[in-house]
Amino acid sequence: MLALIEFAGVLTGFVCVWLVIRQNIWCWPVGIVNVALFLVMFYHARLYADMGLQAVYIVLQIYGWYEWLHGGPRKSPLAVSRIARRPAVLLGGVGVAATAAMGWGLSTYTDADLPYWDSLTTVLSLIAQYLLARKILENWLVWIGADVLFVGVYTVKQLYMTAVLYGVFLVMATLGFFRWRRDMASDRAGR
Repeated sequence: MLALIEFAGVLTGFVCVWLVIRQNIWCWPVGIVNVALFLVMFYHARLYADMGLQAVYIVLQIYGWYEWLHGGPRKSPLAVSRIARRPAVLLGGVGVAATAAMGWGLSTYTDADLPYWDSLTTVLSLIAQYLLARKILENWLVWIGADVLFVGVYTVKQLYMTAVLYGVFLVMATLGFFRWRRDMASDRAGR
């Protein structure tokens, strides 16, 4: 049963990221199904930070769906933008502190495997997902870093289909960065 859930999660994950690259609004409902499947799988794998991440993702999926539709000027659709220096530094600092705190908590109070690596991938994913919901180009760079780490964590945990998925996500995140950057340049040139 776990293999079937993992397969369905892999399939919906691939479709979701493909839709995100294309800036297609259907990425959000597909994403909700995807994260629900992974929540169940990570519970069974005892990757509790990843499990908790999926619960937060459901909320962020709804937020992103709304923002992409109404987050622009005068409630218009959101356009791709760049992150300013101050928010980038703030997110970096929050990321370091949250990783340390979560890793310590998981290693102290649970039987979690790989508590610090699990925490780091979780925090990077939350930051990337928030940036994605705001259609900020640099979300792809954070995803690239997280995906590299995810491949290692899931290989160690013998979640091989999921490791392969995150390898594919790594390639897709790279493609997404270049496509969004091109789209952003085209939008600015068209103004």
